[in-house]
Amino acid sequence: MENRLEVIQSLLQDKADYQARLNLIPYDGSPEVKENGSGKYLYIRKRVNGKLTSTYVDKYTDELYQLLLRNAREARELKKNIRRIDKELAENGYRSAELSPDVIRNLDFARANMKSCIYDQAVLEGVATTFPQTEEILERGIVNGMTADDVQKILNLKHSWEFILDQDVIQADTDYYLLCHIAKLVNEGFFSYGGKIRSVPVTIGGTGYVPPIPIESVVIESINSIKASDAADIDKAIKLCMYCMKTQIFVDGNKRASVLFANHYLIGKGQGLLVIPEKEVPEFKRLLVAYYEGERVDRMAGFLKDRCWRTM
Repeated sequence: MENRLEVIQSLLQDKADYQARLNLIPYDGSPEVKENGSGKYLYIRKRVNGKLTSTYVDKYTDELYQLLLRNAREARELKKNIRRIDKELAENGYRSAELSPDVIRNLDFARANMKSCIYDQAVLEGVATTFPQTEEILERGIVNGMTADDVQKILNLKHSWEFILDQDVIQADTDYYLLCHIAKLVNEGFFSYGGKIRSVPVTIGGTGYVPPIPIESVVIESINSIKASDAADIDKAIKLCMYCMKTQIFVDGNKRASVLFANHYLIGKGQGLLVIPEKEVPEFKRLLVAYYEGERVDRMAGFLKDRCWRTM
């Protein structure tokens, strides 16, 4: 029985990953070239609710046409993988559970605010972006005037948010293994081992605090202990976030992974979102350094509840 549950959990994680990648593709459909007296133009053709639609993309260029062809091939492959996993889930006896109205509302709330959440997280990470640039990256996958690394970080954040907002994933336990998968997604393209627990020393800029090498069993126990406490859901989410940041479980991407991890817990309880707004970043960083250097979590928790907790 336990082995079957592990198989189902792995399949659900893979399915959510494929679905998140599919959601990242800006144009899902077959490219179509139309020509008139003024030139050639590219459209995307796809069937929506049984009706064939044609959506304008841009003026024709060979480069754009090849991109649309690649997108179409990738989308077909991802959908094929999702269908395969659905079949395997059914064979293993999995049936998706009904989500509560509060969680459904929270998922809609999170999706409606996802662009601003990603922008705020990017600013917290020091990514040199504006909100219009972030929107352009999220909608088209490209933008001028930004480094490739910064663009990749924003795309990774979108992939990670799409992952945790999957209806199956939001029902999964907010545990160490989910945290590792989130870290893998935020570090994609930077570290091949981005979701593995850190085994090397790291330093943190702006503070003399040096986090010890984390021990997997201790991390698992600490996460479970926070969730098992009698605290309110928002307090548990904040403690999960701050514990993961201070422990520096991964080589990089700890703030991004910690915020996403806390939001998976909070959204799964229908309790809103936890995101540090751009204007609050300086104060957050000041309190974070104090927390790293030994101050109790209480001041940070009060700040996060007052200024960073978005309720519905």
